[in-house]
Amino acid sequence: MARNRLRIPSLVALSAALALVTGCGGDSDTSAGSDSGKAKGKGKPSVVVTTTWEGAFAKAAGAEDIKVIVPKSVHHAPDYDPKPSVLAAVAEADFVLYAPFEPYAEKIKEAAGSEAELVEVNLDNDADKVKAEVDKLAKLFGTDKAAATWKAAFDTEYAQLAKDLKAAWPGGKSPNVVSQVFTGWSAELAGATTVGTYGPEAVTPAQLAELSEKKPAFVLDNAHMSTGTVLPDSGAKQVKIVNYPGDDLDLLPVYSNAAAELKKAMGAS
Repeated sequence: MARNRLRIPSLVALSAALALVTGCGGDSDTSAGSDSGKAKGKGKPSVVVTTTWEGAFAKAAGAEDIKVIVPKSVHHAPDYDPKPSVLAAVAEADFVLYAPFEPYAEKIKEAAGSEAELVEVNLDNDADKVKAEVDKLAKLFGTDKAAATWKAAFDTEYAQLAKDLKAAWPGGKSPNVVSQVFTGWSAELAGATTVGTYGPEAVTPAQLAELSEKKPAFVLDNAHMSTGTVLPDSGAKQVKIVNYPGDDLDLLPVYSNAAAELKKAMGAS
């Protein structure tokens, strides 16, 4: 994971850098946790994140003063134009979290404040990867105890959801699924057998034929990058999977909501 310390000459340069990234705005920015952010080097850190996904990882790791650049209501992050108040928060943060696949990642690097440490986050809701990222962030934040508490709660919740989904398997057998490349974690949660993947681009006719031949019972589609019905006329039920947490930056509902959608789909089989 890359971590860099960069400087900017002024907030004007910061605004100019990020304003070029996107074309249209969204709703107001969001934050979570307390407003009692400590000064740099004192107490818990001030953290700026690009989306609620990074924000949920930061919160799970024990951060409390978290500022989100792109609101959850903006499903397509490139369409968001960061506000000056958010840009100011970037310059004042202890840490700035971003994902390399985000379209403005390079601009965020340029925009980091003189004391901000840039942290690249592996955004994947796979349970083991989530816990690895939470551990990594907790070490940076100095919040290992809070992270351990969160991981214990996460393990308990995840195990219960997985158990409930296994009990809902149609005919008592692990269902075959096709998943979008960023929803594989939900197949794992369900104990499903992944027989194929697609995306992030739309499925081509050749892929359609190949995936249909595998006769999946379900298609686990990415709600944030949907390309419509993936396998029409195949008989596979398409399940919408949401990766991003809400404005409360709570990651656990992402799993419980996915489990509810999967259980509903399996029950209708």
